Amino acid sequence: MDPEDLTARARIRDAAMWHFGDHGYERATIRGIAETAGVSPGLVRHHFGSKEGLREACDEYLIKTVRRLNDEAREFRRPGNASILAGRAEARPYMTYLARALVEGSAAPLFDEMVRLSEEWLAEGDRARPDPPASDLRTRAAVGTAMALSISILHQHVSRAIGVDVFSPEGDLLLARALIDIYSHPVMSLEDAALARAALGITDDKSGESR
Repeated sequence: MDPEDLTARARIRDAAMWHFGDHGYERATIRGIAETAGVSPGLVRHHFGSKEGLREACDEYLIKTVRRLNDEAREFRRPGNASILAGRAEARPYMTYLARALVEGSAAPLFDEMVRLSEEWLAEGDRARPDPPASDLRTRAAVGTAMALSISILHQHVSRAIGVDVFSPEGDLLLARALIDIYSHPVMSLEDAALARAALGITDDKSGESR
Protein backbone atom coordinates (compact mmCIF):
# COMPACT_ATOMS: atom_id res chain seq x y z
CA MET A 1 0.00 0.00 0.00
CA ASP A 2 1.19 3.52 -0.78
CA PRO A 3 2.22 5.19 2.54
CA GLU A 4 0.27 8.25 1.42
CA ASP A 5 -2.94 6.24 1.63
CA LEU A 6 -2.64 6.14 5.43
CA THR A 7 -2.67 9.92 5.82
CA ALA A 8 -5.39 12.51 6.36
CA ARG A 9 -4.54 13.88 2.91
CA ALA A 10 -5.38 10.50 1.39
CA ARG A 11 -8.66 10.27 3.34
CA ILE A 12 -9.63 13.69 2.01
CA ARG A 13 -8.73 12.67 -1.54
CA ASP A 14 -10.73 9.45 -1.33
CA ALA A 15 -13.72 11.29 0.17
CA ALA A 16 -13.50 13.86 -2.63
CA MET A 17 -13.48 11.15 -5.28
CA TRP A 18 -16.64 9.69 -3.77
CA HIS A 19 -18.40 13.09 -3.57
CA PHE A 20 -17.31 14.17 -7.06
CA GLY A 21 -18.40 10.83 -8.47
CA ASP A 22 -21.71 10.64 -6.65
CA HIS A 23 -22.80 14.30 -6.74
CA GLY A 24 -20.72 15.83 -9.53
CA TYR A 25 -18.06 18.49 -9.18
CA GLU A 26 -20.42 21.48 -9.01
CA ARG A 27 -22.69 19.99 -6.32
CA ALA A 28 -19.89 18.57 -4.18
CA THR A 29 -18.82 20.82 -1.29
CA ILE A 30 -15.65 21.21 0.74
CA ARG A 31 -17.73 20.89 3.91
CA GLY A 32 -19.31 17.61 2.79
CA ILE A 33 -15.96 16.18 1.72
CA ALA A 34 -14.38 17.20 5.05
CA GLU A 35 -17.20 15.58 7.01
CA THR A 36 -16.79 12.29 5.12
CA ALA A 37 -13.01 12.37 5.64
CA GLY A 38 -13.39 13.18 9.34
CA VAL A 39 -11.44 16.43 9.14
CA SER A 40 -12.18 20.16 9.20
CA PRO A 41 -12.87 22.18 6.02
CA GLY A 42 -9.80 24.23 6.95
CA LEU A 43 -7.58 21.15 6.75
CA VAL A 44 -8.96 20.39 3.27
CA ARG A 45 -7.98 23.89 2.15
CA HIS A 46 -4.61 23.56 3.89
CA HIS A 47 -3.74 20.45 1.89
CA PHE A 48 -5.32 21.29 -1.48
CA GLY A 49 -5.98 25.03 -1.53
CA SER A 50 -9.37 24.86 -3.25
CA LYS A 51 -11.96 22.49 -4.61
CA GLU A 52 -10.29 22.72 -8.04
CA GLY A 53 -6.95 21.88 -6.48
CA LEU A 54 -8.56 18.89 -4.83
CA ARG A 55 -9.98 17.67 -8.13
CA GLU A 56 -6.56 18.02 -9.77
CA ALA A 57 -5.08 15.91 -6.97
CA CYS A 58 -7.77 13.26 -7.55
CA ASP A 59 -6.94 13.17 -11.26
CA GLU A 60 -3.20 12.94 -10.57
CA TYR A 61 -3.74 10.07 -8.16
CA LEU A 62 -5.93 8.23 -10.64
CA ILE A 63 -3.33 8.66 -13.40
CA LYS A 64 -0.67 7.27 -11.08
CA THR A 65 -2.95 4.35 -10.22
CA VAL A 66 -3.68 3.62 -13.89
CA ARG A 67 0.05 3.57 -14.68
CA ARG A 68 0.75 1.15 -11.84
CA LEU A 69 -2.15 -1.14 -12.76
CA ASN A 70 -0.95 -1.10 -16.35
CA ASP A 71 2.48 -2.27 -15.19
CA GLU A 72 0.83 -4.99 -13.10
CA ALA A 73 -1.22 -6.10 -16.11
CA ARG A 74 2.03 -6.60 -18.00
CA GLU A 75 3.36 -8.64 -15.08
CA PHE A 76 0.17 -10.73 -15.21
CA ARG A 77 1.24 -12.07 -18.57
CA ARG A 78 3.97 -14.02 -16.78
CA PRO A 79 2.89 -17.58 -15.78
CA GLY A 80 1.50 -17.88 -12.27
CA ASN A 81 0.94 -14.16 -11.70
CA ALA A 82 -2.61 -13.25 -10.66
CA SER A 83 -1.97 -9.59 -9.79
CA ILE A 84 -4.50 -8.41 -12.38
CA LEU A 85 -7.31 -9.74 -10.19
CA ALA A 86 -6.19 -7.58 -7.29
CA GLY A 87 -5.73 -4.67 -9.69
CA ARG A 88 -9.31 -4.83 -10.93
CA ALA A 89 -10.57 -4.90 -7.33
CA GLU A 90 -8.39 -1.90 -6.43
CA ALA A 91 -9.68 0.16 -9.37
CA ARG A 92 -13.35 -0.58 -8.67
CA PRO A 93 -13.93 2.18 -6.05
CA TYR A 94 -12.77 4.85 -8.49
CA MET A 95 -15.02 3.92 -11.41
CA THR A 96 -17.91 6.20 -10.42
CA TYR A 97 -15.51 9.13 -10.17
CA LEU A 98 -14.01 8.25 -13.54
CA ALA A 99 -17.42 7.99 -15.20
CA ARG A 100 -18.53 11.36 -13.85
CA ALA A 101 -15.24 13.05 -14.76
CA LEU A 102 -15.46 11.76 -18.34
CA VAL A 103 -19.04 13.04 -18.72
CA GLU A 104 -18.18 16.43 -17.20
CA GLY A 105 -15.15 16.77 -19.48
CA SER A 106 -12.57 17.14 -16.72
CA ALA A 107 -10.66 13.91 -17.35
CA ALA A 108 -8.61 14.97 -20.38
CA PRO A 109 -5.19 14.26 -18.80
CA LEU A 110 -6.33 10.82 -17.67
CA PHE A 111 -7.83 9.99 -21.07
CA ASP A 112 -4.64 11.12 -22.83
CA GLU A 113 -2.52 8.96 -20.53
CA MET A 114 -4.73 5.94 -21.19
CA VAL A 115 -4.39 6.54 -24.94
CA ARG A 116 -0.61 6.65 -24.54
CA LEU A 117 -0.61 3.36 -22.64
CA SER A 118 -2.92 1.83 -25.26
CA GLU A 119 -0.44 2.83 -27.95
CA GLU A 120 2.23 0.80 -26.18
CA TRP A 121 0.02 -2.30 -26.07
CA LEU A 122 -1.05 -1.91 -29.70
CA ALA A 123 2.53 -1.37 -30.91
CA GLU A 124 3.50 -4.61 -29.20
CA GLY A 125 0.54 -6.42 -30.75
CA ASP A 126 1.25 -5.00 -34.19
CA ARG A 127 4.58 -6.78 -34.28
CA ALA A 128 2.76 -10.10 -34.00
CA ARG A 129 -0.03 -9.31 -36.48
CA PRO A 130 -0.26 -11.40 -39.66
CA ASP A 131 -1.49 -8.34 -41.58
CA PRO A 132 -0.40 -4.68 -41.47
CA PRO A 133 -2.66 -2.23 -39.56
CA ALA A 134 -5.12 -0.33 -41.73
CA SER A 135 -5.20 2.70 -39.43
CA ASP A 136 -2.53 4.70 -37.62
CA LEU A 137 -1.53 3.79 -34.09
CA ARG A 138 -2.79 6.97 -32.40
CA THR A 139 -6.27 6.73 -33.89
CA ARG A 140 -6.66 3.08 -32.97
CA ALA A 141 -5.48 3.79 -29.41
CA ALA A 142 -7.90 6.70 -29.00
CA VAL A 143 -10.87 4.74 -30.35
CA GLY A 144 -9.99 1.68 -28.30
CA THR A 145 -9.68 3.74 -25.13
CA ALA A 146 -13.04 5.38 -25.76
CA MET A 147 -14.65 2.00 -26.30
CA ALA A 148 -13.14 0.63 -23.09
CA LEU A 149 -14.28 3.64 -21.04
CA SER A 150 -17.79 3.62 -22.50
CA ILE A 151 -18.83 0.92 -20.01
CA SER A 152 -18.04 3.30 -17.15
CA ILE A 153 -19.99 6.14 -18.75
CA LEU A 154 -22.97 3.91 -19.61
CA HIS A 155 -22.74 1.86 -16.43
CA GLN A 156 -26.38 2.39 -15.46
CA HIS A 157 -27.64 1.09 -18.81
CA VAL A 158 -25.19 -1.81 -18.89
CA SER A 159 -26.10 -2.75 -15.31
CA ARG A 160 -29.79 -2.73 -16.18
CA ALA A 161 -29.22 -4.82 -19.30
CA ILE A 162 -27.21 -7.56 -17.57
CA GLY A 163 -29.12 -7.49 -14.29
CA VAL A 164 -26.20 -6.67 -11.98
CA ASP A 165 -24.31 -3.52 -10.97
CA VAL A 166 -21.19 -3.44 -13.14
CA PHE A 167 -19.30 -1.68 -10.32
CA SER A 168 -19.95 -4.54 -7.91
CA PRO A 169 -17.54 -7.49 -7.57
CA GLU A 170 -20.09 -9.77 -9.24
CA GLY A 171 -20.67 -7.33 -12.09
CA ASP A 172 -16.96 -6.74 -12.58
CA LEU A 173 -16.33 -10.47 -12.91
CA LEU A 174 -19.20 -10.79 -15.38
CA LEU A 175 -17.76 -7.95 -17.47
CA ALA A 176 -14.29 -9.46 -17.38
CA ARG A 177 -15.61 -12.80 -18.65
CA ALA A 178 -17.53 -11.10 -21.44
CA LEU A 179 -14.62 -8.90 -22.52
CA ILE A 180 -12.18 -11.80 -22.56
CA ASP A 181 -14.57 -13.75 -24.76
CA ILE A 182 -15.14 -10.80 -27.11
CA TYR A 183 -11.47 -9.91 -27.51
CA SER A 184 -10.37 -13.52 -27.97
CA HIS A 185 -12.77 -14.09 -30.89
CA PRO A 186 -12.59 -11.38 -33.60
CA VAL A 187 -15.94 -10.35 -35.02
CA MET A 188 -14.53 -9.97 -38.54
CA SER A 189 -12.23 -12.26 -40.45
CA LEU A 190 -9.29 -10.81 -42.38
CA GLU A 191 -11.21 -11.45 -45.59
CA ASP A 192 -14.34 -9.63 -44.34
CA ALA A 193 -12.20 -6.72 -43.14
CA ALA A 194 -10.59 -6.44 -46.58
CA LEU A 195 -14.03 -6.39 -48.23
CA ALA A 196 -15.24 -3.69 -45.81
CA ARG A 197 -12.20 -1.50 -46.50
CA ALA A 198 -12.67 -1.97 -50.22
CA ALA A 199 -16.32 -0.94 -49.95
CA LEU A 200 -15.24 2.25 -48.17
CA GLY A 201 -12.59 2.96 -50.77
CA ILE A 202 -9.77 2.49 -48.26
CA THR A 203 -6.40 1.27 -49.49
CA ASP A 204 -3.64 0.28 -47.11
CA ASP A 205 0.05 1.04 -47.28
CA LYS A 206 2.88 -0.60 -45.37
CA SER A 207 3.13 2.23 -42.83
CA GLY A 208 -0.20 1.36 -41.28
CA GLU A 209 -1.82 4.58 -42.48
CA SER A 210 -5.17 4.49 -44.26
CA ARG A 211 -5.68 6.58 -47.38
